[in-house]
Amino acid sequence: MSVTRVAYTADGWGEGELWLEETRLVWHELPRPRPASTGPHPHPGGVHSRLPLRSTIPTESRRVRAGTAPDVGRLVHRLQGYFAGDRVPFDDVELDLDGLSPFQCAVAQALREVPYGEVLSYGELARTAGYPNAQRAAGTFCAHNRYPLILPCHRVVAANGLGSYGSLGVDYKRRLLELEGVAL
Repeated sequence: MSVTRVAYTADGWGEGELWLEETRLVWHELPRPRPASTGPHPHPGGVHSRLPLRSTIPTESRRVRAGTAPDVGRLVHRLQGYFAGDRVPFDDVELDLDGLSPFQCAVAQALREVPYGEVLSYGELARTAGYPNAQRAAGTFCAHNRYPLILPCHRVVAANGLGSYGSLGVDYKRRLLELEGVAL
């Protein structure tokens, strides 16, 4: 598998990354402020990817192949639009779901159907996916979601509050929801 890394910027949010195999998305990093370069040998561009080490993913950016450039450019434009406050759909973005269990595929599909500007609980997500007693497992899927915004786990909240949002934190989740007009 040959994977292409594409960095993008979103005004007011920072720099994000897309990792694609042809036109299929295999990983997405939400934008975050670029860290200041420190030390005598900083990473080029000051960006340190949090992408897990995998033998199938190159360590350096590759040029986007001619056949994928329009789709990648369109996706980057839509992501930038989303972070600028536009109501942007991502339901047509092809995702690498190979290796997921039937439960995980059902949760992924249920997440894709959560409308912009709406939230549901982890229990509601599990029920929507067809697994009414699997709220904890649905939460685990969200915690390991490698396609934020495409599978909008920020729209899933705890029954008693906002819930967590991984390394980006609750404030980032709240900011995404506020961008969509959700007040919690």
